[in-house]
Amino acid sequence: MQKGSWVEIEYVGRVKETGEVFDLTDEKLAKELKIYNPNFRYGPITVIVGEGFVIKGLDKALEEMKEGEEKEIVVKPEEGFGIRKAEMVKTLPLKKFEEQKINPYPGMILDFGQAKARVLSVSGGRVTIDFNHPLAGKELVYKIKVKREVKDEKEKIEKLLEFFGLEKKEFEIGLEEKKVEIRLKREIPKGLKERVAELIKKYLKKEEVLFIEKF
Repeated sequence: MQKGSWVEIEYVGRVKETGEVFDLTDEKLAKELKIYNPNFRYGPITVIVGEGFVIKGLDKALEEMKEGEEKEIVVKPEEGFGIRKAEMVKTLPLKKFEEQKINPYPGMILDFGQAKARVLSVSGGRVTIDFNHPLAGKELVYKIKVKREVKDEKEKIEKLLEFFGLEKKEFEIGLEEKKVEIRLKREIPKGLKERVAELIKKYLKKEEVLFIEKF
């Protein structure tokens, strides 16, 4: 595949050291492994090769694969979720959490707006929290399959919207030579609209992308 190809993929991601599955697209396998999440949307996903829809190591592997090919790859931390950084482990007074009616405990995930952190320990009136990604510093093993290349323009837009969390019933697409109309049945953030419009203009060579919110 080349950079800019729209490809439908399936994959299973494991931590090399432990064999633990941390991400997969197969619902049946998720149930077999007892890691099924009813809030997760399973099934193949469509990504644009080289556009950062997946981690760098996976993106590079896709460039070397053909339609229908399946392979297993090892991803180093540098091309996965990054190297663990000691400076991203912070210690804060427990009092700060108690003031916000938060009772922290080891393993708890805290939301700091633009970042999430995991509580490592609570001791002596102090809370140690880790802002590193949980998979930072780990080698990963991916089994990945390129099911097919998506070539139809309308389907590309559908798959793009689905990748960003919309369901088919939540939008309608009107397609012209130089213009795309996306009729939305619910509100989506401005930043998401801008990203979708940017990708449609870049890869489908459209001059205008209109979002119409229809309730």
